[in-house]
Amino acid sequence: MSTQIPGPAERWRCAGCGNLTRFDVSRSRRTTEYWHFDLAGEHAVEETRLQDETVDQVTCRWCGRSDAIELVARKDAAAAEVRDTP
Repeated sequence: MSTQIPGPAERWRCAGCGNLTRFDVSRSRRTTEYWHFDLAGEHAVEETRLQDETVDQVTCRWCGRSDAIELVARKDAAAAEVRDTP
């Protein structure tokens, strides 16, 4: 099971059903934000810095499995999709 976010040359694939496009991703983030308050007390977040991010779980939207998600090269995933097409 992959809990890494795919890089530019990778993508997720569900080894259970072959899904390449639909996933539910649960992740935890720790950020620092710069909040700017106006004189009326309303705020706007003007800057956000990501300090840490963890992918907790990736679940296939098609079959619901979270134990079969794998990272594959984008070109390998496309080749597998062509082979699996009748």
